[in-house]
Parts: sequence; structure tokens; C-alpha cells
Amino acid sequence: MLESWIARQREHAISGLLRSISCPVVKARQGFGQVITPAKGSVVASPIPASYDPDPDYFFHWFRDSAAVMDALALVRDAVPQSRRLFEDFVDFSLKLSGLDGRRMPPDWRAATAPDFERFLRKDIAQAHGDAIAAETRVNPDGTLDITDWPRPQHDGPALRALTLMHWGPVREAEISLLKQDLAFVLSHASHPCFDIWEEELGLHYYTVSVSEAALTAGAAWFKPSDPGFSADCARQGGALAALRQSFWSQDQGHIRSRFLPQGRSAKELDISVILAANHAKLASDSRLIATLDRLAALFRESYAINREHGPGPAMGRYAGDVYYSGGAYYFSTLGAAEFCYRAGDRTRGDAFLETVRRFAPESGLMAEQFDQTTGVPTSAKDLAWSHAAFLTCAHAREAMHV
Repeated sequence: MLESWIARQREHAISGLLRSISCPVVKARQGFGQVITPAKGSVVASPIPASYDPDPDYFFHWFRDSAAVMDALALVRDAVPQSRRLFEDFVDFSLKLSGLDGRRMPPDWRAATAPDFERFLRKDIAQAHGDAIAAETRVNPDGTLDITDWPRPQHDGPALRALTLMHWGPVREAEISLLKQDLAFVLSHASHPCFDIWEEELGLHYYTVSVSEAALTAGAAWFKPSDPGFSADCARQGGALAALRQSFWSQDQGHIRSRFLPQGRSAKELDISVILAANHAKLASDSRLIATLDRLAALFRESYAINREHGPGPAMGRYAGDVYYSGGAYYFSTLGAAEFCYRAGDRTRGDAFLETVRRFAPESGLMAEQFDQTTGVPTSAKDLAWSHAAFLTCAHAREAMHV
């Protein structure tokens, strides 16, 4: 049953990616007086327009999510004839974003916003230029700045995009230029505080450090023949980040802490983002990562009603006490746990997590962001590109065990 479902879901997941890349849907963001027509090469986090009515408005090009989507597309490029063109469009769109400048916003840019929405407008838009653009977290898919007061800066996007570029194999001048631009950003910012993967807390984060280390290490090897000086800089900073990453282990807590915050401890230190970091940065499985997964599995097995009757592969969320929408299990969290197990060589446990996803995935193959921790019903964004990408990378890790 699992094998046949994987084959069907793979096709659904590919379709899910393609719905979000260069999305043909036009989004009216009426409270802000905006009509958003996605540009070629943009990637919306969800192609279903919503306005927190009740589903969230994910009609944005997130730097992190878009890189994850394009990285997953690389794995199935043989099944998508237009895949290289889509990748090139993504690169071209990404390069254009570097020219955004909040100082050039028209003086009356706030005028179209309804009075009830004015409190959601950002106050720092003039600071959005130069290096700060890559730390913007997200932009509108038409290539304009996000005018809302959203958590920023966030530093994981350029690192993930650099890894994606190297996965595809940059050949055009535009691709090499974007790769160097992203790595230069990572060199300058990877050790600086930013918002976490969930865009909730400002600090140093295991996820950001891990993907930045991976990008710089791979970038050092890639640029060594053509630019040995830049390569050496990448290698040095990658080594420094590797040492920093090791410091996140907590012997007392028995797991890898997800973050260090300026104000001290966080309830979110036991966080699935650590496992996602291991997958996205291709970290070698070790006893500390396995212990962290064990602690997370125990947490969600106990706290989610849908896990009470199931054993080795519980539905996985983000962290204890999550209250976003259903505060529920996430498809990409549970798929991430499965992928981690496959990469660690544990087919039985990986299949147990994947079976949980199969049990709570709708027959249509449409993967939402969450499924309710009590009922198992899909919640939050109904069609999340990251969920589809997570399925494809998980399935690829499973297939790789046969090689």
C-alpha cells in the first residue's frame, strides 16, 4: 500500500511544485490596495489566494521556500521537460530582486491602504536596499517589496538558494553571478543574529548556521579553480560555522538546541528545525541528531491525540506549545523526520513516519501545511509548495537507500 501511494503522491507533488512556480493566479490584496500578478520565475508559497479568512495569505515569494521548491524540482527534472527553463526563470527573477530599493518607493505608497490595515504596514521600508534585500524574508511574487510589518532580517534564504544553484549546476553567467552574490551575503551575515526558520524569534539559530556552513563549504570547492581567494574565504568561514554548530548541543537537555537568544532561554529549543537543518545541509547522521529526533518524537507522541495509538512514526510538529492555526502536525515536519531516518539508513523508522503522512494525506494528493493534532484534518494553507517539496526529497532519500 505504501509503495503504490508513494508513486501516486510523487505525481501529485510534482504538480504541486508546478502550480507554485510562475503561478498564473492574480491575487488582490484589497486591504493594501494591491493587485499582485506573479512574474515569471517567482515561486509562491501557496498558489491559493487567501486573506486569513481563515487560511493564511501565503501568496509571497519566500527566499527559503522558493529555494526548497527549486531544489526539489532538480530531483525530478527528468520528469519535467520544462524544468531547466523554470530554473533559469527563477535565477533571472532572483537577480532582479537585488535591485529593489525601498528608498525609491513613491511618497504616497501608503495611500492605497485601508485605515484598518495601516497598523500592518512596515515602518522600515527605506532600509530595504543593497545587502538588506537578501535578508528580506519574502517579497511579492511580482518582484516588489513586501510592505507589511513582517519579521526580518532572515539569513537562511541566500544559503539555501546557493545550495540549490550548486545542485542544479550553474552554467550561465547569471547563475554564477547569483551564486557568488548569495555566498558573499552568507560570508558577511551567517554569524549575525536573525529571525529563525519560523520567523518568530531573533537570535542565532542551528538551522541558519547549518545551511550557511554547508553553502560556504560547497561554495569553497566550487570556486576554488576560478577564484581561489574567494574560495579560501568561504572555507575559513565555513570552518568557523562548523565549530559554532557544535556548540548547540546541550548535554544536560540531551538534545541539540535550536537557538541561542540574546535574552536567554526559549521554550522552542527542542524544535524540528534541527532535523530539517540536517536534511537541508546534508549533515551526517550522528548520535546527537538521533537523540534530538528521539526527544521530538516522544514530545509529539505524548502531546498529539492522533499519535496516541501509533508507535514508531508519530505525526511531528514544530515545537512544544505551538499555537499557530491548529498548533498541529506539519506535513513537512513528519516528512522531514522520515527523510532524516532514510538518510541515516533506518528504513523501518522512515517508513513508519511516511506511513503516518499517508494516513493523513487526502486522496486528492493536495498537501496543506498542517494536519490537526486531534482530528487529523488538513489545516492552515491548503496547498503548500514546501509540503510537496518535502515529499519529493523524502521519497528521493528513500530511493537512494536501494542504490
